[in-house]
Amino acid sequence: MKLIFLTFLLSLSIMANAQNGFKATQIKFERVEKAYNEKWEDLKKFVKAGGYGDDFSMLINAYKSEGKLEVWLKGNSDKAYSLFRTYDFCAHSGTLGPKVIEGDGQTPEGFYYINVFNPMSNFHLSLGVNYPNAVDYARTGKDRKPGGDIYIHGNCVTVGCIPLTDEKIKEVYVLGVEARNSGQEKIPVNIYPFKMTDGNLKKYSSQFPAQASFWKTLQLGYLAFEKNKNLAEIREVKGKYVVR
Repeated sequence: MKLIFLTFLLSLSIMANAQNGFKATQIKFERVEKAYNEKWEDLKKFVKAGGYGDDFSMLINAYKSEGKLEVWLKGNSDKAYSLFRTYDFCAHSGTLGPKVIEGDGQTPEGFYYINVFNPMSNFHLSLGVNYPNAVDYARTGKDRKPGGDIYIHGNCVTVGCIPLTDEKIKEVYVLGVEARNSGQEKIPVNIYPFKMTDGNLKKYSSQFPAQASFWKTLQLGYLAFEKNKNLAEIREVKGKYVVR
C-alpha cells in the first residue's frame, strides 16, 4: 500500500512538472517574457478579483461581423465560464461564410481549439487554430485544398486569421499559457459569423442563403453556451457538427 501511495505521489509530481514546464519553456522566449513582464501582474489582479483562483480554464468566442473576440475563464471549482475580457479585431478578411479553399481569404467558422503557441511569430505572438477539421475537409471536397495556418495573432494584417493589436495579443497569449500550464490540453475557439440570435440568423441568412443550413448548426452550439455558459458536447459526424 505504501508503494502504491508513493507511486501515486510521483505521478502527481510528474504531471505538475509537465504542466509547469509549459510556462517555463514559453517564458524563455523574449516576446513571451516581455508579455508576462508587461501584462501578467495586472491580469492576475483581475483573475483574482474574478475568483478564478490560481488554475483556470479558458474559452474563446469570436464573432466576425461584430469584430469581437471574447475570452471566458472558469476556475477549477467553477461550474460555468464567465466573461473575462472582450477584444476588438483590428482588421478583417473575406466576408461572412466559412473558409472553403486555400487562398479564398476567408476566416473559418466553426468549433475549434488552440493547437499551437508560437512565441516567434511573424505577427508578434500567435495562437494557432486547428483548422481544417473534419467538417471543413468535407466542405472542401477531395479535389481542392482547404488551406490552413489560421491564427489569432498580433500585427493588424490578415488573410483569413483573427488579428488583434500586439498589445492585446500579449494578454490573450499570456492567459492561454496560464490555462495550458494549469492542465487544459485544448482551449476551445468557437468562431461564429455573428452573434447567433434568431434575429441575426434570419437577417444574414437572407443575405447569404447558401450558408443558412450550416449556420443553423452553429447556432445550436451558440445557444447551448448562452444558456449554460459551458461548451456543449460537439461532434463532427459525416461532415456536419452535431451538438448535444
